[in-house]
Amino acid sequence: MAREIETKCLHLEEEEGCSNNYGAVSYPIYQTATYAHLGVGKSTGYDYSRLQNPTREHLEKVVATLENGLDALAFSTGMAAIALMMELFHPGDHLIVDADLYGGSIRFFHNVSEKNGITFSSIDCYKEDIESYISENTKAIYIETPTNPMMNVTDIEALGEIAKKHNLLLIVDNTFLSPYFQNPLDLGADIVVHSGTKYLGGHNDTLAGFLITNREDISEKFRFLIKTTGAGLAPFDSWLILRGIKTLGIRMEKSQQNAITIANWLKEQNAVTKVIYPGLPTHPGYEIMKKQARGFGAMLTFQLESREFALAVLEKVRMIKFAESLGGVETLITYPTTQTHADVPKEIRERNGITESTLRLSVGIENVKDLLDELDNVFREIEGELHG
Repeated sequence: MAREIETKCLHLEEEEGCSNNYGAVSYPIYQTATYAHLGVGKSTGYDYSRLQNPTREHLEKVVATLENGLDALAFSTGMAAIALMMELFHPGDHLIVDADLYGGSIRFFHNVSEKNGITFSSIDCYKEDIESYISENTKAIYIETPTNPMMNVTDIEALGEIAKKHNLLLIVDNTFLSPYFQNPLDLGADIVVHSGTKYLGGHNDTLAGFLITNREDISEKFRFLIKTTGAGLAPFDSWLILRGIKTLGIRMEKSQQNAITIANWLKEQNAVTKVIYPGLPTHPGYEIMKKQARGFGAMLTFQLESREFALAVLEKVRMIKFAESLGGVETLITYPTTQTHADVPKEIRERNGITESTLRLSVGIENVKDLLDELDNVFREIEGELHG
């Protein structure tokens, strides 16, 4: 009988009934760089922690299980995972990528991958005719859904059919929803990317990245590359992510509940000109989300009446933190223009809808009444200052 995802966050079925590691309930941190052998050809199964470490291996098995994948690899950061993934491609290869991506991904593609001879077509994958951009040298389609920060929703299954038809890889960054709410491999993706720093870790206390695949050939390439490049996640950080995953389900549910409440509150504010949250029935991707995901997540973006109002919000919040990142237990508010998308050219930001009055909210697990009280006090104070 298949286990539910809340249970899979806590237990690896293959290890149940075993008393490995002296029966430790919390998987141990194997804080070692190398491993002793009894003789030639008599390995313990581990040789050097750049190649593999028991704590990292356990984490990778857990994440592969959560994403229904064949294999998962844990990296030092999300960008380290993306950097290694791009080693699948060669000079002259072409990728179709979503126009609205995390700024760090855009920066990497344009400043590293293009230097290495890879070309990109950046398009709105949720609405454009993707097949019209496919050429003989196209090798992959890379998307986020929902996107960062404009929350565009792409139909993964429909895109998977196009990718298979043209023998392309479909790569999906699943960071915003986590495997608790969405499993792209089940919908036709070949590779799933995560910034484990975000919801998987969940506590804003460590960095991590993941690549998950259901294809043996891709797994073999990734395993060769990770031992060659040395970007694997350290033992202690692996343990922190393991600890975070144990509460993934209850964190995602609570954060989502808070996000829906805040999105509806923001809709009623005079200073807010637009609320972008895929859990609102007015969102153009709402029906697709209901079809391909088990929830809507806890990320929302909103536009304010002016740059002055947005900057004032960032200066006046106290419990809500003005900070980079997302997916932790604390509610964070981000200014994409100078933070996550600072290196993205202004014309591209504005084309994607990111303006100087755009704010992104990663809703945490605080009592929603306290979050609303703070937002209400901040908005009232700013309105008094700006409008008398």
